[in-house]
Amino acid sequence: MITGGCFCNNIRYSIDEGAYQSVDCHCTMCRHVHSAPYVTWLVVPSEKFRYTAGTPAILKSSANGTRYFCNSCGCHVACINTEHPEVIDIPVGSLDEPERFPPSGEIFSDTKLSWFHRDNS
Repeated sequence: MITGGCFCNNIRYSIDEGAYQSVDCHCTMCRHVHSAPYVTWLVVPSEKFRYTAGTPAILKSSANGTRYFCNSCGCHVACINTEHPEVIDIPVGSLDEPERFPPSGEIFSDTKLSWFHRDNS
């Protein structure tokens, strides 16, 4: 079982074991919502994901996107986009073992910060 949750542990979730894609998102919305230069997402089929503790608060961040976060600590734990409703995107940083899911690609590279360069050494 893959597990994770928010910083204060009020929100907890589990994901069925599997080989899931992980990608770095450079969109401006992710950068602003997470206050980070990019966000690494684990892309999980919705039926493989479940909350095990707490109920996240909801942020309708765009016409297509809904983000879920802890109302106590503010940590984002999920995003669902109507353009691909069959999956739920989980921030890799909220996983208990984030090192298991290194990113395999990038999305919205056209808005990547000009100073960002990954050192793959």
